[in-house]
Amino acid sequence: MTTPNPDRPFKVLGIQQVAIGGLDKQQLRTLWVDKLGLTPKGTFKSASENVDEDILALGHGAHEVEVDLMQPMDPDKKPAVHATPLNHIGLWVDDLPLAVQWLTAQGVRFAPGGIRRGASGHDICFIHPKSNAEFPVAGEGVLIELVQAPPEVMAVLT
Repeated sequence: MTTPNPDRPFKVLGIQQVAIGGLDKQQLRTLWVDKLGLTPKGTFKSASENVDEDILALGHGAHEVEVDLMQPMDPDKKPAVHATPLNHIGLWVDDLPLAVQWLTAQGVRFAPGGIRRGASGHDICFIHPKSNAEFPVAGEGVLIELVQAPPEVMAVLT
């Protein structure tokens, strides 16, 4: 849960996902599924996001954390989902459009693409890993995904 701040009109509720990238998704599955026992939930492919992804679950219900194992569809194209092994971290938020509006006004830089439907069916957007002159606040090398929490998650985490 985030620290109360009367000026912030939204809450970060918890970790929604961790995304791990590599050139060979099967190598990642050997560890995360075969050895560690995480549960496969689905797959996602997107040419525009250059990703072939396996979606795993750790835990259940509102406390479930998604672990995404990602490999690029084309290793020479961007985004390079394998370029950093810990690709991004996803945070549940209670009001995604309001969060984006407020954070943008606070100088936070967002990655291109805006709010859109993500691999797990939730609305998402990304805080850019690098700042610039116009938007001096960013992830300092970490891509951060903001994910709209569904009602069942909000009921447990708020």
